Amino acid sequence: MFLSIKNVPKVYWSSKEPLNLKPNLSSLFFLILGLILFGLGEGLLIVSNSGASPWSVLAQGISLNTNLSIGTTTFLVSIFVLILWIPLKQKPGIGTILNAIIISIMIDVCIKFVPTPENYLYQIILGVLAVLTVGLGGGIYLVANLGPGPRDGLMVGLQKKTNLPIAAVRALLEISAVSIGWFLGGTVGIGTLLFAFGIGPAVALGLFLTGKIFK
Repeated sequence: MFLSIKNVPKVYWSSKEPLNLKPNLSSLFFLILGLILFGLGEGLLIVSNSGASPWSVLAQGISLNTNLSIGTTTFLVSIFVLILWIPLKQKPGIGTILNAIIISIMIDVCIKFVPTPENYLYQIILGVLAVLTVGLGGGIYLVANLGPGPRDGLMVGLQKKTNLPIAAVRALLEISAVSIGWFLGGTVGIGTLLFAFGIGPAVALGLFLTGKIFK
C-alpha cells in the first residue's frame, strides 16, 4: 500500500510553507530528527563498505572524465539539480541548508565510531539497514515541510509533474544516476544497487509510517 503513495503527508507539526524562517519548534525538531536519521543511514552505507550511493557513483564517474575532484563534482551536481527545481516550481527552505550540514556531520560521526563488519554478509545487512534508515529519515524530514535537499526536492517536483508514485520517481532518479556514473567509469557495489532499487520504496515507507503515526 505504501508503494502507491503519491503525496508528502501533512501532519500537525508540518510547516505551512517550506520557506519559513520562524518555524514552530515541533516542525524544527522533526526536521532535525529526520535529517539525523537520513545522515546516519548515509554514513552506515559508507561504513558497510558494500558500495557507494548512486549519486556518489555519478560524481566519481564525472570526476574520472574531468580534472575535477569528487567533492567538486558532487557540489556541481547538487547545483545542477537545484537549477532543475526552477521549472518544477520547488521552494527551498532552512531544511535545504540544514540538509547539507547535518548529513555531513552524521556521515563523519558514523565513519569515526561505527566499525566496518568483517563478515561480508553483515556488510550487506548493514547496507540494507542503511537504506531503511535513510528512507525513514527522509520521510520524517519531508513531512516537516521546511524545504527538501536537492535530490529530494527533484523527486517531489517530478512526482507532482508526472503524478507517478514517489517510490517509482525516486527509484528512476537513483537508477539513472548510477547508470550514468557506471557508464562513465564509477564503481558500483551491492550496496549501490540496494540503495538504487531500495531507496524509493524506503522513502515511501517512511512517508507512509510518519503520516499514519502522526495522523
